[in-house]
Amino acid sequence: MTQEVETPDGELTLRTLAMPADVNVNGDIFGGWVLSQMDIAAGIVAGTRAQGRVTTVALDAMKFIRPVKVGDVLCIYGEIERVGRTSMSVHIEAWVKRNRIGDREKVTEATFTFVAIDEDGRPTPVPPE
Repeated sequence: MTQEVETPDGELTLRTLAMPADVNVNGDIFGGWVLSQMDIAAGIVAGTRAQGRVTTVALDAMKFIRPVKVGDVLCIYGEIERVGRTSMSVHIEAWVKRNRIGDREKVTEATFTFVAIDEDGRPTPVPPE
C-alpha cells in the first residue's frame, strides 16, 4: 500500500523565516503574524490577476492546523479560485519547512476575497485574462 504525500496547491508566492520576535506567550509564532503573511501573499496573487490595486474585503474559512515555530521557513502558496466583475477569491495555503531544512507541513489555509480598485479607491472591473 502506498502512502499519498500531500503537496501544496497553488504557486509559491512568499517565503519568510519565523523569528523569535514573532512568538506568542506559548513560544509559538503568533497566529496574527502568520495571517499577515498570508494576506500579503494573497494580495500579490490578486494584484497580479487584477493588473493593479486591490484591497482585502473578507477572509473566509481560516483554520490553523499546526503551530509555526521559531526557525521554520513559512512558505505561502496561492491560487485564484473565482473571479467576479470587481472581486476575486484567492485560496492560500501556508506550509513550513521545519528548522529551515526539515519536513514540509501544512500549517494553515484560508480563502481571501479582494476587490480591484482604481486610483481613487473605488471598485473597478477585473480585466479579462
